[in-house]
Amino acid sequence: MDSINAILDFILHINVHLDALVQDYGLWVYLMLFGIVFCETGLVVTPFLPGDSLLFAVGALCGVGSLNLGLSMAVLLVAAILGDTVNYWVGYWTGPKVFRASTSRWLNPKHLERTHEFMEKYGGKAIIIARFVPIVRTFAPFVAGVGRMTYLRFMAYNVVGAVAWVACFVPAGYFFGNLPVVKNNFSLVIFGIIGVSMLPGLFEYLRHRRASATE
Repeated sequence: MDSINAILDFILHINVHLDALVQDYGLWVYLMLFGIVFCETGLVVTPFLPGDSLLFAVGALCGVGSLNLGLSMAVLLVAAILGDTVNYWVGYWTGPKVFRASTSRWLNPKHLERTHEFMEKYGGKAIIIARFVPIVRTFAPFVAGVGRMTYLRFMAYNVVGAVAWVACFVPAGYFFGNLPVVKNNFSLVIFGIIGVSMLPGLFEYLRHRRASATE
């Protein structure tokens, strides 16, 4: 319970904690940022790590000169791309083995084939949209690997999604993160970011549902 509370406190007050890390560790913070984003996007067991809020907070610290904007964006971009890449290959190599070894009707090769077909048809858009949706962001590349989405196709959308993600949230923090109304209500801003992050996936879901209803 204490660890959960600590994680929640870090996420909701990430601007304060990140600023303290910069003061204590200096340039090592860039390595920490790389590790957090890499794990949040690359390991299916760590979807609870901060993503959108971290990028926004990094932008805010860049705005006051505590971090370098160009270096921060480069580090976060590389971490996001490598994280998704590792996650894809973990799904690619472990997923089929699990399916072949299982006799469950929920884990059979036919389901794997359908997953592959779905990712080939809709996966590109799904990979990009997933970048902006907490939790989903962590599992989308794994599912793409399990479904054997073509690697070059996956990488193209992986890079596009990562660039859009970093280029959206870091500059937003840079320009707006230090406004008094934002700094004084940062926890509410975090909830707002999470809510806004859910909108692309919700709109896409409603669009597909509407399209299916008219067929």
